[in-house]
Amino acid sequence: MIRFENVCKRYKTKTIIKDLNLEMDKGKLIVIIGESGCGKTTLLKMINRLIEATSGKIYINDQDIKKTEATELRRKIGYVIQQTGLFQHMTVKENIQIIPKTQKMGKEIIEEETLRVMKMVGLEPKEFLERYPRELSGGQQQRVGVARAFITNPDIILMDEPFSALDPITKSDLQDELVELQSKINKTIVFVTHDMAEAIKIADKICIMKNGEILQYDTPENILKNPVDDFVSNFVGKNRIWSSPEFIKLGDIMLDKPITASRELPILKCIDKMRQNKVDSLLIVDSETRQLQGVVKAKHLRNIDDKSQKINSLMKTDFIKLSPKDNILDALKIVNEYHTSIIPIVDDKNILKGLVTKSSLVTTLSQQYIEVEVD
Repeated sequence: MIRFENVCKRYKTKTIIKDLNLEMDKGKLIVIIGESGCGKTTLLKMINRLIEATSGKIYINDQDIKKTEATELRRKIGYVIQQTGLFQHMTVKENIQIIPKTQKMGKEIIEEETLRVMKMVGLEPKEFLERYPRELSGGQQQRVGVARAFITNPDIILMDEPFSALDPITKSDLQDELVELQSKINKTIVFVTHDMAEAIKIADKICIMKNGEILQYDTPENILKNPVDDFVSNFVGKNRIWSSPEFIKLGDIMLDKPITASRELPILKCIDKMRQNKVDSLLIVDSETRQLQGVVKAKHLRNIDDKSQKINSLMKTDFIKLSPKDNILDALKIVNEYHTSIIPIVDDKNILKGLVTKSSLVTTLSQQYIEVEVD
């Protein structure tokens, strides 16, 4: 959707953007983040040619943006800034309608679209359309700014630290609303921030910049788990993953070689297998396919008189299981709700991939405190 090819931006002898290559997928929310002066806002403004690249090319839908007249390009791209950019002498309605009127949209269409975007951002039209910006709270003003950016239904929305001046509660509410809105409209949103918590919360992908260069461009999950270097690790925060436990997948923390047995194995041999491996349960699997068939716990075997019978007569087939893609919160919920000490991990074909136990969850969770002490 948006592609940078060898893009540079220089002011006399100072280079702001250095030979940058980047692709932003259509319909994704891309967050650009970095320290002050890293070039993130410059990068954003080059997309709508508020800042012209010194060299290199920028494409939107494979079209070189320099081949489109700058004003025409900007009319097709929504733009939301920190200070909202609302005209104080105009009503909310006049602020929202200023862009479509320059595009000579029909009056009825403009009125319909105004009502649509007002409802989209959670502002009741009858209550707010005739107000002036000074009569609105900071959060309400920012909602109007978002509505104005969306009224022409552009494919691309640029957002330059739009929530940074708001109080924490309002900021968090607007972040939630943006994520919810994006799930419905799937626009290409490029969002600049200096707040890593905000980036992790809203982004499909995060682009971390330093001195005009991209250090890492990846999903929030991968950046949290695999920072490319010490700068990214420190910038993200070494324990940031614990503030976003939904990114801790069971595939990353499961025991990948759980003790298993065939359903044909005698009870006595199952007991012996548990004793040798110091476990209190066995996962019963098909010996050829590794499909999970049941679970057996030691406490259910001790009082069986005939221990020569096969284990399939005693294995439990009704049990909770999860996927490697499920997260640690899913596992904790299962442990607490069902008072179980083990959760088998299987793929979509019911093939056993691992095991999560109550003790392994405790060990994983305690790691955050150990890392804090070491740091």
